[in-house]
Amino acid sequence: MHELAIVESIVDVVCEHAAGRRVRSVQVNVGALCAVVPEAMQFCFELATAGTVAEGAELDLDVIPARAHCSVCGCEFVIPDPILLCSCGSADVELLSGRELLIASMKVG
Repeated sequence: MHELAIVESIVDVVCEHAAGRRVRSVQVNVGALCAVVPEAMQFCFELATAGTVAEGAELDLDVIPARAHCSVCGCEFVIPDPILLCSCGSADVELLSGRELLIASMKVG
């Protein structure tokens, strides 16, 4: 389960930036193509925060849809699966979003 390693890294960064203050919530943007399971991240967050200033904090995951731009027809479209193929049949596409893994914000206090 690679979600545990990802969440442990998130918790390390959050706790470092909290500088001893209690962390109340953490918002993380996760791209739809990141190959992580949001439910597993939620479960791991509780484990990873135990005994830290983030213990009891809420993890808010915002799943970012995968979007691409076709170089052939100019269409911008949502990618429903990991196959990067435009409806015009072209595979000459540029990924615009969907691979994000970003700590967007945190609340302390």
